Amino acid sequence: MHRGSPEVGLRPADMMAPMSAALLEAPLLLIAMPQVMDPFFHRSLVLLVHHDAEGSLGFIVNRPTEILLGEILPGMEMEWAGTDDAVAYFGGPVQPQLGTVLYQRVDGSDGLEGTVEVTPDFRLTQHVSDLQSLAADPPGRFRLLLGYAGWGQDQLMEEILRNDWLTATVEPDLVFTEDPLTAWEAALGSVGVDPGTLPSWSAPADDGGSN
Repeated sequence: MHRGSPEVGLRPADMMAPMSAALLEAPLLLIAMPQVMDPFFHRSLVLLVHHDAEGSLGFIVNRPTEILLGEILPGMEMEWAGTDDAVAYFGGPVQPQLGTVLYQRVDGSDGLEGTVEVTPDFRLTQHVSDLQSLAADPPGRFRLLLGYAGWGQDQLMEEILRNDWLTATVEPDLVFTEDPLTAWEAALGSVGVDPGTLPSWSAPADDGGSN
């Protein structure tokens, strides 16, 4: 599986191609099925934020890293006023050096200029000044995501049609889960699927090739 289309960026929803939008309309959650053995995406939840005829873009939301925000942000001359154990999350394999902030507004207005609306309450931003403001007074639901997931033209639809992904509505408790290790099972339960009924899959032997 190749999900690496750095050309696909965050774009307004009204630029979606009508036919693609009718079949798959962001925002939504993608739930990886067990046969997805790519180590980046195995048992992953992806917040899909953009989809059109040219490609798709999303962020893995259940992959915490061991990188403490309290260690990396001061190195960027930013104050971190959140909890000591808060970590950055792995958002995907494309441009892992690029940080994106995902957060949920609580009062309907945050005064930030560079944000992109995902839902009426969810926002994304890649602006350093926005990160600085949010880090100094972080909302209760806040993620710093490193990298993103990208699909080329028609690629995501092909993967969905071969049952690599289930889709679900965007639920804040899943996106900002407090227990990433159980988030995959919880997401399946949200669409009425018992993880225990799904077939078990094991990683294929390494034959020196790549997907």
